[in-house]
Amino acid sequence: MKIGAQMYTLRELCQTPASFDESLRRVAAIGYKTVQISGSGDFGAEAIRASADRHGLQIILTHTAPRRIRDDTAAVVEAHRIMGAGYVGIGMMPDEYQSGAEGADRFIADYTPAAEMIAAAGMKFMYHNHSFEFERYGGVSVFDRLIAGFAPELMGFTLDTYWIAHGGGDPAFWLKKLSGRVDTVHIKDMKIVGREQRMGEVLEGNLNWEAIFGAAKQAGVKWAFVEQDDCYGEDPFCCLETSYRNVTAVL
Repeated sequence: MKIGAQMYTLRELCQTPASFDESLRRVAAIGYKTVQISGSGDFGAEAIRASADRHGLQIILTHTAPRRIRDDTAAVVEAHRIMGAGYVGIGMMPDEYQSGAEGADRFIADYTPAAEMIAAAGMKFMYHNHSFEFERYGGVSVFDRLIAGFAPELMGFTLDTYWIAHGGGDPAFWLKKLSGRVDTVHIKDMKIVGREQRMGEVLEGNLNWEAIFGAAKQAGVKWAFVEQDDCYGEDPFCCLETSYRNVTAVL
């Protein structure tokens, strides 16, 4: 399992070509070799690839605008081919589908054609969870509906350790349950600060990382991307460096 950086952590520092390039340079200097592209400005696939190549970084995965994936799939596939990314990720189910079981079923119907086109191109459509998917309707969670609704060869899952725990789930359990469908994961910790639940650097909070990393290995995870949606005023580069140092010390 290789450790990468989720550039969404640095999104506010990646809105111009120059700042994006500098952010990649600093990520590489920490020691990261792979990245996920998410939240940056739209500079075009060629420019993004050139910047990553310049700093010796491999682009594995993206989070791409959901409507582009659904409505302009061929262009999305071509952009990923240029970037060298084999995984087309959706960061969150669009609001229009977040209406329980009915919404989940519409999402499955609307995105299956895109998933089929992505698969035909030799890539994979990846769904990233938050916690709302763990709400149950008729005894079945939205997440379970998604798992059953897409064939394994059409959609994988970028499991997010923090958001699974936020939804009351056990990250290690879900990694094992989705063995073979979780080539990529997002790793961030959950900690309590002033009685407030916060995202944290990996191994700086309370998640059971021994169990998580063990389950990830069993499930065949290939890439684990360090991410913090919110760094609470701390330097996000320092947060990425702390997580990198902590994770590489135990793996």
